[in-house]
Amino acid sequence: MGGPSEFDHDYHYNDHDNSSNHSYYDDDFSDYPTVCDKQEIRSFAGVFLPVVYTLALILGLAGNSLVVFVYLSHKRLRTLTDVLILNLAFADLLLLLTLPFWAADAVNGWEIGIAACKITSALYTTNFSCSMLLLACISIDRYRALARGSTTAHVLGRNNGRRQSIIVCLLVWALAILLGLPDMVFYTVRQHSGGRNACRAVYPHSMARAAKATLEILEVLFSFLLPFLVMMFCYCRVGVALSQAATAGVRGSRRWRAFRVLIAVVGVFLLTQLPYNVVKLVRALDVIYMLVTECEVSKNLDRVTQITESLALTHCCLNPVLYIFIGSSFKVHMLKLAKHCGQTGRGYRHGNEQPTVEISLKSGEQNHAHSSSDNEDTSTFTI
Repeated sequence: MGGPSEFDHDYHYNDHDNSSNHSYYDDDFSDYPTVCDKQEIRSFAGVFLPVVYTLALILGLAGNSLVVFVYLSHKRLRTLTDVLILNLAFADLLLLLTLPFWAADAVNGWEIGIAACKITSALYTTNFSCSMLLLACISIDRYRALARGSTTAHVLGRNNGRRQSIIVCLLVWALAILLGLPDMVFYTVRQHSGGRNACRAVYPHSMARAAKATLEILEVLFSFLLPFLVMMFCYCRVGVALSQAATAGVRGSRRWRAFRVLIAVVGVFLLTQLPYNVVKLVRALDVIYMLVTECEVSKNLDRVTQITESLALTHCCLNPVLYIFIGSSFKVHMLKLAKHCGQTGRGYRHGNEQPTVEISLKSGEQNHAHSSSDNEDTSTFTI
């Protein structure tokens, strides 16, 4: 993926052989007769990106920091989903903390050195990819709970469950780090026309086109297509179970609320991630087949990239809402924490908690799972 500032570099094209050279490569080609000046794109980014990144940083830090604080201070990690959600919050926080650097880059260029460029770019890609992969793992755990047919079957044990959660998280982070490793290798600081520095990927000429296209496609596959297919399969199965939940004594209104949560999870993922990944795929195809040969088309593609990538980043702010605050269990823990910190805690009565519908619904095995004493043993991701 690379950093958000990767796209706003001058684009050179040759009218005779129809070849093109994007920001993907080293663009010091003095023999190219035509240069597309992208000053207006940089001006747009200098206003648009700092505003979007500031809003994302404020909202994302507030939501994800609250998740981490509640988990580490009050709520125990009883399920694999709890562990995954805590890792998701950490990944989103690390991603959000790179945004001030990219905002400064959009306004003034990159002024803090090559090492910071490499580290920030790698952190951006690693944590974005990790966030998407963790969403897939959460959906798999929900499906496993459904297949086991018990709301408490997937509670972490002393040894095996904890070992399993550690292995899953390590595998996810390892894959995400592999996806971010090329940024650590290829990103550097280059000077553009006008003396402005930029942090971007510079590939050797012998491998520039193949390397850029391959990395773009791999990121689309692992950061979007794989998580999306996994989420669709798992949540469709969960949805089928919810539709059959009438025999388990679940009222229609509660089943419909559960359906709405599933639709929101998948819908928000598609709304925020699909546009940007379509643009990434178009850029990869452009690298391979040299589709863009006109200056205005290149400018429009850069502008669309800025907008869609900013939209994709909003998922970091929405994750706490989708995967945490919809959970009745987590809301109870927040009220407990607020009461413990000396707040009034109005509206919280342990004996009058609203009944929840666990995602792991299965006919005939649900009625015994929701006594008030069991609330802390169920997964946070409740409906």
